[in-house]
Amino acid sequence: MKKNILMGQRFLRSRKVRDQIIAAAELSKQDTVLEVGPGDGSLTEALAERAGRVIAIEKDKRFVGVLREKFSDAANIEIIEGDILKIKITEILPWHKNCKIVANIPYYITSRFLRQTLEGEQKPALMVLMVQKEVAERLMAKSARRQGGPPQMNMLALSVHAYGKVKRVVMVPRGAFSPPPRVDSAVIKIFDISNDFFEKNHIDQEKFFAMARRAFAQKRKMLSNSLGLKGDTRRPQELSLEDWARMRY
Repeated sequence: MKKNILMGQRFLRSRKVRDQIIAAAELSKQDTVLEVGPGDGSLTEALAERAGRVIAIEKDKRFVGVLREKFSDAANIEIIEGDILKIKITEILPWHKNCKIVANIPYYITSRFLRQTLEGEQKPALMVLMVQKEVAERLMAKSARRQGGPPQMNMLALSVHAYGKVKRVVMVPRGAFSPPPRVDSAVIKIFDISNDFFEKNHIDQEKFFAMARRAFAQKRKMLSNSLGLKGDTRRPQELSLEDWARMRY
């Protein structure tokens, strides 16, 4: 029965990658971990061995029953059925400095999940996420001109860099999953998450994102045209976070 329930899903089967995810989360018994997309619970179990508490949110009701049965005797694991994009995290998670997020979410909600989490009033200490390889590469971009390559910054990368630092933990080939997906993946870590960028530069967050969205909506245009910045021949994907800090808001 369980085999039928779990059919059609992709599971991380690489113990090495799982261990690297655990190590990147820097867990201790003082930590509360919010796991998004636990699937069959293989990572959940490893998280619970090191963290004080694990709250796992699963959207697919077929997995919820399996997970609750599997962890019925685990006092520090709570399984919640729900859509992470619709759940008010602050109502289920007691935010404190040791709250961390580990997520293996569907790739198509990556941008929305990151924005929702990072722009919230209360923020996690760090996040360890499985994302599509191309998304990881974009998130690692800081400024296009510094490396002399083509422009790589986009709206999502800018948003993430405004709130924290990003590093790649490990590249994950398709064969690490069963069944293998059509794309390669990567595990990234977002840390030092805060509002410091906005506070230190006296920037209003709403005005900042409104200007950035306007510029990236016309990313082929120079800033002189998209934002009315006279004489500015740059395009938004060519700017670093520091360049954005020097803007007038």
